[in-house]
Amino acid sequence: MRIGFDQAFSVPEQAMRLRGERNELLASNIANADTPGYKARDMDFREAMRQASEPQPQPLQATSPQHVQPPPSSSMAAGDPKSLYREPHAASLDGNTVEMHVEQAKFAENAVNYQAAVDFLNGRIQKLTGAIRGE
Repeated sequence: MRIGFDQAFSVPEQAMRLRGERNELLASNIANADTPGYKARDMDFREAMRQASEPQPQPLQATSPQHVQPPPSSSMAAGDPKSLYREPHAASLDGNTVEMHVEQAKFAENAVNYQAAVDFLNGRIQKLTGAIRGE
């Protein structure tokens, strides 16, 4: 049975990348807990993972300099589609929607899930190493 490295490592790699992005969002929320008007952000991990697992469309390629060039795609221009604003349980007077207990719980949960992805990837590497050695 043949297995490529892309097949063996793509899902854990995507999960770790997305968990890392979510960690950044949650850490930003915690860092801005006292910033007036700051809106807490998070991501729908399942939806982001589904989007990351879908085959990516091939970009348009111009074969002649006379062809119309497609506009450059920039995720910064359109905003990050995975980043969502969180609705607070209790509104703050200064407009800040960060609730520290919620952010800390989500951050801890995400850290545990990140570590699970690392452990899963480590298990895959050990299995492939054992297969290469003939164990």
